[in-house]
Amino acid sequence: MAACISFTSLRDRIYRTSFSNAGLRSSTADLGDGTVIHSWVPRKVKPHNPSLVLIHGFGANAMWQWDEFVAKFSPRFNVYVPDMIFFGDSYTTCADRSEGFQARCLMEALRKWGVGRLSVVGVSYGGFVAYSLAAQFGEEVERVVLVCAGVCLEEKDVEDGMFVVNNVDEASSILMPQRAEKLRELLKLSFYRPMKNVPACFLNDFINVMCKENLQERKELIDTLLKGRKLSQLPKIHQPTLVIWGEHDQIFPLELAHRLVSYLDGKPELVVIKKAGHAVNVEKPKKMYKHIKAFLGDTATPSKVESSDNGNKTDPTKMSE
Repeated sequence: MAACISFTSLRDRIYRTSFSNAGLRSSTADLGDGTVIHSWVPRKVKPHNPSLVLIHGFGANAMWQWDEFVAKFSPRFNVYVPDMIFFGDSYTTCADRSEGFQARCLMEALRKWGVGRLSVVGVSYGGFVAYSLAAQFGEEVERVVLVCAGVCLEEKDVEDGMFVVNNVDEASSILMPQRAEKLRELLKLSFYRPMKNVPACFLNDFINVMCKENLQERKELIDTLLKGRKLSQLPKIHQPTLVIWGEHDQIFPLELAHRLVSYLDGKPELVVIKKAGHAVNVEKPKKMYKHIKAFLGDTATPSKVESSDNGNKTDPTKMSE
């Protein structure tokens, strides 16, 4: 009997072709300590173009979250789209599960690929890593875009009922769904207008291809992200920063966006996109791209480091249709 077609695997192959057509190639960097970082990198680096790193969140590999963007950014930037550790083809034998470790490994890999100064965009969990990258490597990270990234959350926010989950186990069961009904729940929480009546066979196919590996390690990532987290211990970044949020985000409520803007001394720009949930990169990619393009502009160059207050606006909250 012929094997059933996996539409998830087919989609994955389509994304690979799309990334290749955008001028990217698959590459791995062995950091020599049991850690390997996989990334899509420029097939041919353009020396006069600035570097841009796009960091994905929980879910599938990096291609699924950035396919709408790579072809748009590639003409103006040398684009790098890494898989975070325990996603896609990136892994480690080290025990550290912090976003700080992810950021350090990513920077080491980027240096191996010859990247100097860069701008970074992080979605959700990727925003935690992007923030840590900016905090640890202030001389190399020029500009920061955080998309629905609740870096200002505290462990007590879970206990106080800010989120739809009450503990790490509940969060893990949704973010790493192992049954079709859990994936439906994730879609409902992630999208302002979630897809309805998706056949269970499609959901189970996605789970089997994308959600079966590194379950314990990914749970540890979530646990480390939340455990003992306090706003007072979050280092402040000083790069020009753009914060993008879906108006109806149920994963990281909009309150966290306002908390972040108030916390940072540099007065980051805040854009709230209407009729969008947590997965704003999927629901409103054109709007998200428009704001990122305007923010990055032509100011980031391989030889120029922005001053900490250059390009920062006075903190207007923009509402985008």
